[in-house]
Amino acid sequence: MKNLQHWFRGLLFVFLAWSAAFAAGAVNASGAGAELKPGSVVLIRHALAPGVGDPAQFVLNDCSTQRNLNDEGRAQAVRIGKFFRQLPVPVEAVWSSQWCRTRETADLAFPGQRVDQAAFNSFFGEPDAAPAQTQAARALLNAWAGKGLLVVVTHQVNITAITGVVPASGEAVVLGRRNGVWAVTGRLTP
Repeated sequence: MKNLQHWFRGLLFVFLAWSAAFAAGAVNASGAGAELKPGSVVLIRHALAPGVGDPAQFVLNDCSTQRNLNDEGRAQAVRIGKFFRQLPVPVEAVWSSQWCRTRETADLAFPGQRVDQAAFNSFFGEPDAAPAQTQAARALLNAWAGKGLLVVVTHQVNITAITGVVPASGEAVVLGRRNGVWAVTGRLTP
């Protein structure tokens, strides 16, 4: 029991430090290529929406049945947008899953730019859908040929399936093409 309490205290400390750094506008870019080159793809896990998964009565087009952003998550989404507006490479396109928390993150961070892409919907409650949906998401990414940044606001399960990275809420995984294949080139950690 004492080890569990120690673990929770450590987790709380990390969370509070992370929250304070992000609230101050700090963003840590790590990995080679995290400078966001033209043509890069940025997969962002939606901003903070407390909880895990969605309630049993979940309905895709009814936000009242879903897990949604809280006030901290909405502020986080605004900070994400501010960070991207300060970059020398413009955000050319913004794709989002059809979940309310991803749409709201995209709309707050990148007003007027969001286009829904069902291939980036969560499959958390339907793991059997993961292979086909991930294949569809990869096909969309492979077709991307923009000169600016493509930002995709999606869910942890999607980002992990595509990259192997398990991102925190609001965290971004940067992809660049290497020999015609998308590869992780960095992370933007709030």
